[in-house]
Amino acid sequence: MATGINRIMKKQFTEIIQSIGEDMTREGLQKTPERAAETWRFLTSGYREDLQAIITNAVFSSDMSEMVILKDIELYSLCEHHLLPFFGKCHIAYIPKGKIIGLSKLARIVDFFAKRLQVQEKLTQEIAACIMDVTNAAGVGVIIEAKHLCVMMRGVQKQNSVMKTSVMLGLFRKDHRTRAEFLSLVKD
Repeated sequence: MATGINRIMKKQFTEIIQSIGEDMTREGLQKTPERAAETWRFLTSGYREDLQAIITNAVFSSDMSEMVILKDIELYSLCEHHLLPFFGKCHIAYIPKGKIIGLSKLARIVDFFAKRLQVQEKLTQEIAACIMDVTNAAGVGVIIEAKHLCVMMRGVQKQNSVMKTSVMLGLFRKDHRTRAEFLSLVKD
């Protein structure tokens, strides 16, 4: 199946490159459609991964009831409007209620949703809802800070703009002190 998809994407990338006026016989472009197809399969691998397989054996019973934070998780994704990358970092906090999740799994959950065509707002929501669902936490907070090449390279061409999105669930939404603690801890 992957080979058939790669073949189709290779043909389509060839057509795109030719349609902008390039010569596909030029040495530097001869393998570009194949490389581009492989790249796109990787950048959109979130569609083919299994979330259950990612988190299996990584949720543990725990008496911990204080905030757990993982900061500065690198992420990159593709804007679903322009097919250009956006990249930045994600900060995740949750308050366990009987269960904790392995820290590496938080980063893998970010990648699972980021490796799809996305908008940052939806990506933030998906990560927060997933962690809330998987851990049954008392609250979850997610903040994403990202630069969007669709803003930097085209349209308004603003090089230093950073988009910040946040989703606060449970105690992070209801208790302003919990929210303030999270915001102050990720500020550093």
